[in-house]
Amino acid sequence: METDFIEATYFAIGMNLGVTFVTLVASVIFLLVIDKVLLKNIDLQSEIQKGNIAAAIFASSIMIFIAIIVGMGIR
Repeated sequence: METDFIEATYFAIGMNLGVTFVTLVASVIFLLVIDKVLLKNIDLQSEIQKGNIAAAIFASSIMIFIAIIVGMGIR
């Protein structure tokens, strides 16, 4: 009986890690798409490298928002 519990725990941990990885990859891909499509005149990566804190906050908030949406969609 104890091995069933351990197997179920490992399975749940593996599933959570898989969902986390998929969400992370999808959020990065969607951030790049948003950067190319919606923000044509603004290069977020160069602005962040210049030290623009507002661009970094904007990019991270978009990434968090997309991760929440994708995470809810996957579950």
